[in-house]
Amino acid sequence: MGSVRRLSSVREEPSLRQTPREASPRRYLMCPPAHFEVTYSINPWMDPTKPVDLPLALAQWEDLTAKYRALGHTVELLDPVPGLPDMVFTANGATVVDGRVLGARFAHPQRTEEEAAHLDWFRRNGYAEVRVPEHVNEGEGDFAVTSSWILAGRGFRSTPLSHLEAQEFFGRPLIGLELVDPRYYHLDTALCVLDPARDEIMYYPGAFSPGSRAVLSRLFPDALLATEQDAATLGLNAVSDGRHVLLPQAAVDLFAPLRDRGFEPVGMDLSELLKGGGSVKCCTQELRPRQG
Repeated sequence: MGSVRRLSSVREEPSLRQTPREASPRRYLMCPPAHFEVTYSINPWMDPTKPVDLPLALAQWEDLTAKYRALGHTVELLDPVPGLPDMVFTANGATVVDGRVLGARFAHPQRTEEEAAHLDWFRRNGYAEVRVPEHVNEGEGDFAVTSSWILAGRGFRSTPLSHLEAQEFFGRPLIGLELVDPRYYHLDTALCVLDPARDEIMYYPGAFSPGSRAVLSRLFPDALLATEQDAATLGLNAVSDGRHVLLPQAAVDLFAPLRDRGFEPVGMDLSELLKGGGSVKCCTQELRPRQG
């Protein structure tokens, strides 16, 4: 699919900036890429013939964690485990909503040992409601949370049965979305929540089935629509605190539309981790506290 029309002009969408953007402090779980390498291929981005510069990967990851802390966010650390090179992509390891933890069940055997490492961390850190899932889901890779819904991807990794499981566990309405382009095998490669309180998102329409595009258009008529070029840099694999949007620096065409909407885009270089198929969001699991 080619480029699509953006809904990014403040003059065209004046309602998008009626109130100033405000950042809210977040708490994130991250894992250093101490053992990161690409020795197998379970997504189209991974090529075992391309060597990984591990010191550079560590430096890029440390830059991301330092930026979060400089913006006032808390970063908790998950210890890396030898032999589990993809643990750096902590977003895949669980989904946390209202202080409740739904663990991951990975589709590929290369990652299954990560499941227990994540759940052990939550149990050691005082989380009382931790569910070991029955069905395949890959955490925040396929679950995105707004104030009104949980958006849930399927088609390449997570299964429809995991959607029902998540809805029952979290007690929140869930919207299933079908992914159709193997480059965007997780929802977080094709969609980013910009402001959960306002149900505001950006996404790449070409990653979704026609029916799912229609659902997104109906639920989010003011969404920022990314182009194919934006998506191809993993520009939607981004993290927003309601004001600052940390995203791959190569997604240059997203910066102006985000600024038009009052956000402050912050470009990050995670080019080494991109060799594993992940960027800013893949490295960042949000620990959402219980409300009220």
